[in-house]
Amino acid sequence: MSKIHIVCIEDEPDVLEAVVHELEPLEDVFPVEAAESAKEARALLTSIVKRGDEVGLLLCDHIMPGENGVDLLVDLQKDEKWKATRKVLLTGQAGLEATVKAVNQAELSHYIAKPWDGDELVQVVKDELTHFIRARDLNPMPYMRHLNVELLGDHLRKHLSADR
Repeated sequence: MSKIHIVCIEDEPDVLEAVVHELEPLEDVFPVEAAESAKEARALLTSIVKRGDEVGLLLCDHIMPGENGVDLLVDLQKDEKWKATRKVLLTGQAGLEATVKAVNQAELSHYIAKPWDGDELVQVVKDELTHFIRARDLNPMPYMRHLNVELLGDHLRKHLSADR
């Protein structure tokens, strides 16, 4: 079974470390990977796909040296292999224009303002991974420990009845 990864993209090492730390409880099911730039993120995404795994969620800062987060997410959305991947912008500096661009062109799944609330961050990640599992029509059972059961609804019933 392929793994479903969470990829965090943030250029500030302390912030990246804090985000990864918040998501550590999910790592037993969803490996958490980190990148400090859009360029590093692209290499990481390629590596994950080459291993036969998937990226369920990109959690991305906006203001970064080189390519910014919104442009990265918009560019990835143009590639079929990243369309199902959920995209969350975690930033304190994206203006309205950049945010609208992310929503309209990158199909942004969620926006979280810095500084974030740890419990909210984890819940958003769980919700977005649940949406990813549903959209890909994957069996949710191996991931149940970290999914939002209420969001699964009919999808869960379908897979439970198929297992019988």
